[in-house]
Amino acid sequence: MGQPVDVKQTAAGVQGRIRFELNRTLTGQGHERFTSAAQAIGPRPAAELARRLFSSGVVTGVHLFANIVTVDLAPGSRDGDLAQIVTDLHQYWKPGMKPPSIEELMAKVAPAAVDASSSASSAGSAPELSAAEKLIPPHLLARSRAARSKAQAS
Repeated sequence: MGQPVDVKQTAAGVQGRIRFELNRTLTGQGHERFTSAAQAIGPRPAAELARRLFSSGVVTGVHLFANIVTVDLAPGSRDGDLAQIVTDLHQYWKPGMKPPSIEELMAKVAPAAVDASSSASSAGSAPELSAAEKLIPPHLLARSRAARSKAQAS
């Protein structure tokens, strides 16, 4: 699902530059400037948006401050569907998408964590897992057990 970002596109007052005003902040109160996709490192919303905008092929620079995104366009290019890229930033679920099965999700869990939990139960130091417990990622199950034993001790 996710939430579409409400975007208002305006002219920035300079030829080849457009501004997007969003209904949510992306950087808090800090400025972030990107002149290439290589500079957009990490999972921050600002970096993710910059990578998506640069991948359009018409963007040469991105500046973000709070809820304002300023985009420099390549000479002679048009903004195309850049507003849609900004709108879809927080939309991770789209109509028609098929949700992954629990098996597909569990396959993405780190194999080392799964191996550690299965070797511990085969060694006899941990109880055998129920069918429901097998669906829980091992690190979350261990954290839950530790919290339960701490609560019972006090």
